[in-house]
Amino acid sequence: MTSPVSTLYGHIDNSLFERCKAICLLVCDVDGIFSDGRIYLGNAGEELKAFHTRDGYGVKALMNIDVEVAVITGRKSRIVEDRMRALGIRHIIQGEENKGFALQNLMTELELTSEQVAAMGDDMPDVSMFELSALSISVPDGHPFVKQQADYITQCTGGFGAVREVCDLLLQAQDKLTISHGSSV
Repeated sequence: MTSPVSTLYGHIDNSLFERCKAICLLVCDVDGIFSDGRIYLGNAGEELKAFHTRDGYGVKALMNIDVEVAVITGRKSRIVEDRMRALGIRHIIQGEENKGFALQNLMTELELTSEQVAAMGDDMPDVSMFELSALSISVPDGHPFVKQQADYITQCTGGFGAVREVCDLLLQAQDKLTISHGSSV
């Protein structure tokens, strides 16, 4: 048995840390991962979501070391489009119920293998992305079945730094954590 690796968020298995070194694409669900999963609807039909700036910084830091970031979500939302574009994310796939199919197409487009992909999700539709990924990640308040399928459960919950935690883990594994990455958005 190998000794655990110390990360900013606690100890993880060495084999999991080693898998993080090869990741070239982090693909995330949105609701429950970038946000807390709640959708606020106003009387005039407006939709509101909250996003954490630390997640934004982490995403930008990953992209600065040439790790692609993508979102695949079952819903369509202008808010998601605007937020992800503001972060510089180029791969924004919305309204896709078959997330595994969407991820497979993206992997083909980017010429990536499963060993180069990490997937982050919190509910049943995300499991199909896990099946195509070397590293599957969920959040503490994710669906119990999804958490059972995940290789790693974040300490932070969705919308409260979970994406940043994963970005930090990948940055640390790839020995790029202390590089200055710019500002959060």
